[in-house]
Amino acid sequence: MSHLRIATFNLLHGQPLAADGAPRPYPADAGDPLAQAVAALDADVLALQEVDRHQSRSGCTDQAAVAAKAMGAADWRFAAALHGRPAPVAGWVREPSGPNGLKVYGPGEVGDGAAPSYGTALLTRLPVRHWRARRFAPAPFGLPLRVAGRRGLTPVPDEPRAALAAVLEGEHGPFTVVAAHLSFVPGWNMAQLAGIRRWIADLPQPYLVLGDFNLVGAVPRTVLGGATALERTAPRTRVRELREARRARPVLAGPRRRRVREPRARLQGWYDLARTPTYPAHRPAVQFDHVLAVGVPRTAVGPAAAPHTGVSDHRPLVVEVAL
Repeated sequence: MSHLRIATFNLLHGQPLAADGAPRPYPADAGDPLAQAVAALDADVLALQEVDRHQSRSGCTDQAAVAAKAMGAADWRFAAALHGRPAPVAGWVREPSGPNGLKVYGPGEVGDGAAPSYGTALLTRLPVRHWRARRFAPAPFGLPLRVAGRRGLTPVPDEPRAALAAVLEGEHGPFTVVAAHLSFVPGWNMAQLAGIRRWIADLPQPYLVLGDFNLVGAVPRTVLGGATALERTAPRTRVRELREARRARPVLAGPRRRRVREPRARLQGWYDLARTPTYPAHRPAVQFDHVLAVGVPRTAVGPAAAPHTGVSDHRPLVVEVAL
């Protein structure tokens, strides 16, 4: 099988950062640092979080379109969870002329002059069979967080989040990829991740779920595994019906043939394809960014890396997978 490069990257709206993590000014071509960073990843599938579209702070760049061009993506989508402009402490000021709720943009909307927005993107070089998107409501409260360029902790309200799913055509059949950015509020983000598992239940496996989950360690794979287990739990009435049908089968005369069962491949649970710190970018200490999979043999997973790009307070996470 051919190896695909799968990557996830929280952009921090393409903010250039110095070696010590301090913000640097955008160049005249505000999208250039982002384009260089994305091109260097050479990803076949790329999930992006904290993506700006037509925001003045990032030079009014359509960052999803810039990234798609830089990686040579055949298709892509940007799911806008917010329509408006960021405001210090207050979070976001809604754009009156903008849409209310989720809005999805693609190659056909480049240069449309739409209202400024912010959200999640998924880009791919592979053919796409199906797209879908969803929006998550914010938690009713925020938390004090460290913000790039500010000292100490800053009270930050939670914000709506977006997720994108695509069924991609691989060399040996379809598989599903999800790009997500989850809440930083503990518990709220776990519920969002479990909701994603239920949301894609009708799409073909293998599944790859990528993004900044604001969760660490074994928590993301445990949450996804628990959601899967709940889906497989049949209602008691259905179990009773199956037992009664089995008892009602006619008994055949004569010797019974022994059934020979073909050995089946052992099913793998959800697991991390890469375990390496990604945050903060100048001195990574924790891993908020993940590539999780189910239905992908561990032998199909190749090298992983979290390279420094000079853009964002997160490092991208890149892993090679044979699909």
